Order: sequence, then C-alpha cells, then structure tokens
Amino acid sequence: MPATTRIGVFGAGSWGTALAAHLARNGHRVRLWGRDPAHLDAINQRREHPRYLPGIALPDSLIADGDLARVADCDLALVVVPSHAFADLLRTLAPLLPRSAGFSWATKGFEPGSGRFLHEVAEELLPKGMPLAVVTGPSFAREVALQKPTAVTVHGDDESFATEVARVLHGPTLRAYSGDDMAGAELGGAMKNVLAVATGIADGMQLGLNARAGLITRGLNEMLRLNTCIGGRPETIIGLAGLGDLVLTCTGDLSRNRRLGLALGAGKSIDDAVREIGQVVESIQTCNEVRRLAERHALDLPIAFAVHEVLHGHLTPHDGLARLLAREQKPEW
Repeated sequence: MPATTRIGVFGAGSWGTALAAHLARNGHRVRLWGRDPAHLDAINQRREHPRYLPGIALPDSLIADGDLARVADCDLALVVVPSHAFADLLRTLAPLLPRSAGFSWATKGFEPGSGRFLHEVAEELLPKGMPLAVVTGPSFAREVALQKPTAVTVHGDDESFATEVARVLHGPTLRAYSGDDMAGAELGGAMKNVLAVATGIADGMQLGLNARAGLITRGLNEMLRLNTCIGGRPETIIGLAGLGDLVLTCTGDLSRNRRLGLALGAGKSIDDAVREIGQVVESIQTCNEVRRLAERHALDLPIAFAVHEVLHGHLTPHDGLARLLAREQKPEW
C-alpha cells in the first residue's frame, strides 16, 4: 500500500468514526461511509458526530460519504459495522472493491445464527486471494477519538498485509502490533463482551472487587480453553486481543456490555437496559454463538453459560451467581 493510502471506512458509528478520524490524522485519504445523511452532513459541515462522539472535533480532511461505490474505490477497506450487518454489507461491497484492494475489519463478534468467525464470512464473500486482516484490542472509541494513548493488534492471513495495516494505523497516540492468528484474535474480541456482562452484573450487585477479579481471571481461563479447541494460540489470548480487551471491557464504564451487566445487577430488565444504552450491545447475540461453539467442542464454560441464561431470562442474576458459587472445588488448571 502507498505511504498515503486511500482508505474506505464502512460504518459511521462511534468506533468507525473514531478510526476514520485517527487514520485521517495519520495523513491518509479517508472516506467514511454511513447510512444516516444527517450524521454524514454533521461530520462534513460541523466536524463532529453529534450522536456517537458529541463535542469531539474531527479532522477537516475526513470526508463522510453516503455513496458506497465511491467509498469502495480505495486501497484499503476497513469495515466497522455490527456483526449482524457484516455479511450483508460484504455482499454489496464485494463487487465494488478494486481487485488490488486489501480488506480489514474492526467488527467484533460472530455471524449470528451460523456462529462463523467473521474471517470465514469474508473468505466466502470476497474475491479469492484478497488479503484479510482483523483489527482488535482494548480500544474505546471515545478515547481514540480524543487521541488518548491506545494499543491495538492486527491479525491477518498474510503476514505482510497485517504488517501493512498496522503501519497505516500506527501513529503518535496509537500503537499497532501485528500477528497471524485471526481465529484467536476474533475469539478474544467477541468473547470478552460476554464476560463483561458477568463482571458488570457483579458490580451492579455490589459484590466487591474480589468478585470482579475472580470473574475476570476465570473468564480468561474459559477463553483460553475455547481458544485451544479452535486452534488459536494461547499468546493471542494473553495479549491485547484477549486479556487486554477483557480487562478494559470488564472494568471500563464506557463498555456497553459492562453497562448492560451493571443495569441487570441493579435489577433493571434487559429491554430497559438496552434502551438506556441506545446502541447495539453485541453480547446479546454473541452469548448464543459462544455457547454453540463451546457445545460443539463439548466444553463447559460456567461463566459464559450463566450469562447466556441470564440474557435469555432463564436465570436471575442472583440465581446465576448462586449457581457459580455452588460448583464443586477443583484444581485451578
């Protein structure tokens, strides 16, 4: 990719807008695609995203554009839509991308219903041979938009392409690493959302810091065990894509999934909690796919399964906690 890369960012939510702004500040030619004309106009005219990043100035060089074909005319595509919209967007986008383009995504989650990893969806729908990479790690959109120090990791099916995407992202306030374990990186980015609901519930019930630390640590154990079954590498889960993202999402109140747990722990209904958050909460779909994936490998993941039962209304948060505490004593590893 050229030093000044033409980048199409697809998805003008908080994370897509933050990444687009960061890439524009890095000196790249960035177009941001979204569906809401009012939001796109606000970005272009007021240099602000009034809904998702209010009060944060966006760079003048960032162009918001509702024309999918124009944004797709790029050297690098970066998709940042919710996981449930990923496949539909790729079906439309695939014929529009130049054959020389590379494809990346910063979406976290699985394909709803099938439970497929997003790199599997991309491999099916995009032209054969197009290089792929996932951008993940502990990164709240608002802090990236505010240019606060952040570290992410880029994993791809081609080492040189992953390194190139990391180079494009790397800048004064964002450090980008690279790797080649897409499955492990995607598992960490998706599963941490489910575990963040568990720690949020515990904090909403005011169970204390010991409980939070225990849930994070045992949640990491569940992530590692599932990662082994899918052929991921343990160092991926111990790194930014797993542990880093897990700690951030389980402890930071900018996390929508943690806030969902906090609301449930405080006695609110799921519908009321989601309404108050006002954005897509990935864990509600992701918990289904994590459970399906674990059962496919005959794994028992007590924390993830308890979250699944709570989010589907089969257990109250109190009963879910009681179930976890009632488990038999066993070796830690």
